[in-house]
Amino acid sequence: MSNYVFLAIAIIAEVIATSALKASQSFTQVLPSILVIVGYGVAFYCLSLTLRTIPVGIAYAIWSGAGIVLVSLIGFALYGQRLDAWAIVGIGLIIAGVMVINLLSKSAVH
Repeated sequence: MSNYVFLAIAIIAEVIATSALKASQSFTQVLPSILVIVGYGVAFYCLSLTLRTIPVGIAYAIWSGAGIVLVSLIGFALYGQRLDAWAIVGIGLIIAGVMVINLLSKSAVH
């Protein structure tokens, strides 16, 4: 399996786990708490697999950048959290940074 597939799985698992944190109500709700623990376990395991060929800085930049954007969107959709204009600008800059790393940097492995 491609290391970018493992990275995508790591991102999705981390986003699910982070989104479930609110539903876990400080780990007082069993099912969301289990989702948090399993999600982070899968996320870190798959992230570790990507580090076989993708440099740690690049993998982490993609993982955290995509996670921030997706968790912000889920917070908006599921929890009604609003983003002001500056938050949207910041998220846009994160997306631009990840794109620059992947499309222009010679540090990224393709």
